[in-house]
Amino acid sequence: MRSYIIVLFALAAAAFVQTAFAIEQLEVQGLFSNKAVLSVDGKLHIIAVGKISPEGVKVVSVNRQGAVLEIDGKQKQYDLGSSVSTSFVKRKSYKETIYINSGGMYLTHGSINGRSVRFLIDTGASAIAMNTEQAKHLGIRYDKIGIPASVSTASGFEKAYRVRLKSVVVGNITETNVDALIIDGSHPGPILLGMTFLGRLSIEHSGNAMTLMQK
Repeated sequence: MRSYIIVLFALAAAAFVQTAFAIEQLEVQGLFSNKAVLSVDGKLHIIAVGKISPEGVKVVSVNRQGAVLEIDGKQKQYDLGSSVSTSFVKRKSYKETIYINSGGMYLTHGSINGRSVRFLIDTGASAIAMNTEQAKHLGIRYDKIGIPASVSTASGFEKAYRVRLKSVVVGNITETNVDALIIDGSHPGPILLGMTFLGRLSIEHSGNAMTLMQK
């Protein structure tokens, strides 16, 4: 039975920002109080400290010389007016094949923020989702860093928190800065591996196998 599977609103999914992994040109073009003007592959963005551009560039801090930016989990100082080209080499592409079990589910082991977890893969779910007890076990302080949200579950509407996970791993596939939902309730079963992770990958079905491939 999959009555505990969480149905997430498309509106909540739209609030998530996915990380890009190949940036050809990056430049800090201006500085404001706690904000940086970034040119990312020719597109201008004004990004506040702690926020992330649509391409996945996070502004960590702003200083007199420029800004400290984080890309794909790595932080570096970028001076004002210095254009960085082809600095980010496209990552290696890995794939992982998961087989359906006797209950008709795709279950696999992986990790979140370096801690082992059990995932239920569901392409119909908008985001990675877990309950509050699972989040506490993983050391995720959703009550401190989470953004309040509301989701629809099998039991009705429930309170939730949007958080960003440092890393999510399935086999050899690693994704960083992945958004997730922490549901304020006691939903049983493994953590739901939804589209905030799967949407970054190519997915192929063949018989009783699902193959996940990094783009």
